[in-house]
Amino acid sequence: MRIIVLGAGVIGVTSAWYLARRGHEVTVIDRQPGPALETSFANAGEISPGYSAPWAAPGIPLKAMKWMFQRHAPLVLHPTMNPDRIRWMLEMLANCTGPAYARNKSRMVRLAEYSRDCLTELRAETGVRFDERQQGTLQVFRTDKQVAAAEKDIAVLKADGVPFEVLDRAGCIAAEPGLAGAAHRIAGGLRLPGDETGDCFKFTNALAEKAAQAGVTFRYGVTINAIRAEGGRVSGVETSEGLMTADSYVLALGSLSPFLAKSLGIRLPVEPLKGYSITVPITDYDRAPVSTVMDETFKVAITRLGERIRVGGLAEIAGFDTSLNDRRRATLEKSLTEMFGGAGDLKAATFWTGLRPMTPDGTPIVGATPLANLWTNTGHGTLGWTMAAGSGRLLADLIDGRAPEIDPEGLAVSRYGRSRAPRAAAGAMRPATA
Repeated sequence: MRIIVLGAGVIGVTSAWYLARRGHEVTVIDRQPGPALETSFANAGEISPGYSAPWAAPGIPLKAMKWMFQRHAPLVLHPTMNPDRIRWMLEMLANCTGPAYARNKSRMVRLAEYSRDCLTELRAETGVRFDERQQGTLQVFRTDKQVAAAEKDIAVLKADGVPFEVLDRAGCIAAEPGLAGAAHRIAGGLRLPGDETGDCFKFTNALAEKAAQAGVTFRYGVTINAIRAEGGRVSGVETSEGLMTADSYVLALGSLSPFLAKSLGIRLPVEPLKGYSITVPITDYDRAPVSTVMDETFKVAITRLGERIRVGGLAEIAGFDTSLNDRRRATLEKSLTEMFGGAGDLKAATFWTGLRPMTPDGTPIVGATPLANLWTNTGHGTLGWTMAAGSGRLLADLIDGRAPEIDPEGLAVSRYGRSRAPRAAAGAMRPATA
């Protein structure tokens, strides 16, 4: 088939790769001048299947109220009158129960574990390099309360057969020697030895080159204006370079995906979750992290990427605002300084923000839509890098009509109920700013 993939982030590029490997004629369209220049550009760098968990969790509503009054809050909710966002937040609250958390985390871990295996195969097949390391993730708890709260995650890890280690303070320092100076801050840890790290931007660019060599056409600098549909099928995509047509279409535009889907009668409950990162050159390798350390208090990941440390995380529900907030930078710097003080040159750090496409239950939307030839691969939230390879391969199986290698239950947009009838023949991209 001729297939158009909308979006050249890590999700769009991996989708294009797997579709091209199946023999399809693939074109990728993106408004940016190259791949991975938005959400995939400077994310936390962790590939953490075992740590895959929804933000919607028991206790989050109460924590969110407390965080409103904290300077270094991991989650910030900005007031809004946007009805779609209010509905999204209410649905997120409805998922903050024990049963919902276990169900959603299990779905996420299933896809993330599969994705890790797919990435291993892809790396061996293509030889792409991206400052990758396979040395696990360590979630560090600063309080006994955090240690106790991890039991719900451990229960899901056990149920899904994910290897893990529960560590005391000494065990954490043995796994990450750079934490020795922060020993007094550590109450315990949860280590996931199967997790990895890597630079998502480097990976996406390297894979895009391989995909181009395999026949994929990349159309950069092209604005996507609308999707045309008639007779229950997509008939084309209106762009700044005219109407583009194919046999099938993949919507992989992250937080912008709902705007193209809405007028087609498809509700994609995806909200931009604003995150931040700093990238710090290493000055003392003995004090630097070996892999990824998750600072549970601030919900921040501190990751070793070659000669750099990437500190990423936090979340703001603030629409499509991409302004840099110095208060968020201060939180990232605080976490790095308290965990790995003296490891890097903060004065030379670069500061970045991006919008992670989050669903109310945390689970991505991968699969078919009510339109026969339109498919989605979006809504991965903070785990797009972790789930990219598996999502792309799963989608290729579904489009080809093959039996997927994992159960796709709970991943399609149909889990949100029936879509309404379209208001018009085109789904236009009109992102809100607040």
